[in-house]
Amino acid sequence: MDDIWDKMYEAAKAVLNERRISEYVTCGEVSAAILSRSGKLYTGVCIDTCSTLGICAERNAIFNMITNGEQEIDKVLCILPDGSNGAPCGACRELMVQLMPGKYKDIEIMLDYATGRTVRLGEITPEWWIK
Repeated sequence: MDDIWDKMYEAAKAVLNERRISEYVTCGEVSAAILSRSGKLYTGVCIDTCSTLGICAERNAIFNMITNGEQEIDKVLCILPDGSNGAPCGACRELMVQLMPGKYKDIEIMLDYATGRTVRLGEITPEWWIK
């Protein structure tokens, strides 16, 4: 497996920290690391609220990347509450498609860190409304 995946996994694991912020907000159950096209790592955690104000870890990491002046994604890795990995939800996929129309299909996603199984966003999001 590529050494960068190890760095991404460790970066995501470092911010994974489930906690209750208030009686209405929890966070840190899921964490993510984004590798930008420039090679920089950005992390984020999920923030869950009792309304629709929450955000997924992947989008939080993407917003961190955008805040720091970048907008192109190369790789995505998230760590779920049980320690496994998985594919981004529809909202996260939608954001990646809109950020990188014409290029989003090449974004590599870690599906299973233990086995090194990856997939391209284009494989799991083949016929989006943006071509």
